[in-house]
Amino acid sequence: MQTVTDIADQILHREGGFVNDPDDPGGATKHGVSLYTMRRLGFDLNGDGRIDRADVQALDLDRARQIFIDHYYTAARIDALPEALQPSVFDMSVNAGSNAIRILQDLFNDMGHDLIVDGRIGPQTIRAAHATWHDAPDHLIDAYGIARRNYYYRLADRRPASRKFARRRDGGKGGWIRRAEEFISPRFHFSASDHLERTATWG
Repeated sequence: MQTVTDIADQILHREGGFVNDPDDPGGATKHGVSLYTMRRLGFDLNGDGRIDRADVQALDLDRARQIFIDHYYTAARIDALPEALQPSVFDMSVNAGSNAIRILQDLFNDMGHDLIVDGRIGPQTIRAAHATWHDAPDHLIDAYGIARRNYYYRLADRRPASRKFARRRDGGKGGWIRRAEEFISPRFHFSASDHLERTATWG
């Protein structure tokens, strides 16, 4: 199996370098770490008493990797989930914070469990994860990936400014959708026509 460092490096590759998109509610971002996150964690990298865009620009890959591992993997208790499920949940945790766990808890409830959807991995979520993995390991990975994809589409339904992350200008799949489908078996990928149908109401 991959190490947590391997998974973090793959996330870093997906995230890319510095971006300051006005439609990103997290603010300026580098290597997938947003200004919002750096303020929350207290990372004043240049020591000027402020945490602003300059600190985001100063973030290097090693520190970003450690932020991912410490705050989005270990602190979130993703290490307590079945190993094969961890890459997708870790990736989503970096991309969507505690919503990654809420999506998982909603999925388990759809599968017959009775969890409080609180965005935190506790004993009940861990038990549900391992019980579901024991019963249907291949299904769980695909089901979570599909739930991620559905989350992105619903978010874009509600927030028009986010639609460019789910649909390219030419109508094709945007980065969010392609990212979710990296963790879904090809047979469950949306075709181009499926995607166009799903986004048709966006205008």
